[in-house]
Amino acid sequence: MGDDRVQDAKGRVKEAVGDLTGNEDLENKGKVDQAKASVKGAAGDVKEKAGDAVDAVKDKVDDVRK
Repeated sequence: MGDDRVQDAKGRVKEAVGDLTGNEDLENKGKVDQAKASVKGAAGDVKEKAGDAVDAVKDKVDDVRK
């Protein structure tokens, strides 16, 4: 399980416990954790796609050199 998924799960738990206990601070912290996890996940996706693009360019350069 990725770091972002763990953080999202923790955030969901915090939010739920905060909601059940009426603890708005804990509920909000849970929402923040979920938002951070979402940003981390999106950043990871961008990084992966950028790496794929770099690999594709390298492959094209190698093909031209042959």
